[in-house]
Amino acid sequence: MVMSVRDWATRFSEASDRDQTIGAMAKYFTCTYLWDMGTAKVIVEMIDGKVYRINVDPAPMDAYDFALRASPQTWREFARPIPAPMFHGIWSASFRRDLKIEGNTLALMQNLRNFTVQFELLRKVGVPV
Repeated sequence: MVMSVRDWATRFSEASDRDQTIGAMAKYFTCTYLWDMGTAKVIVEMIDGKVYRINVDPAPMDAYDFALRASPQTWREFARPIPAPMFHGIWSASFRRDLKIEGNTLALMQNLRNFTVQFELLRKVGVPV
């Protein structure tokens, strides 16, 4: 059974804010990004290493720095506890799968280490698709 986007947002936010690695090194982790999962879209707003807000119903003109777009199946593969080859990270999936990275990639690169740790939390909390 797929969890609701609101339930997922609560779980993800709590996991991110409790994560020791993010807490230790993410003081300047400030950006806003969109995860487009096909049937669900969320905009995560990070300020100083904490989840400030998760927009679970973004409008077309809601702002974000960068976006990751992929099919629901790709997101489900990312969320497996041990992902299959080429689903273990955003770069491999963007080269060999259907993941697209769009927008201000400078903001992504400036926050890449923290974003990667946060992205890997999907293996603990799952995805809402």
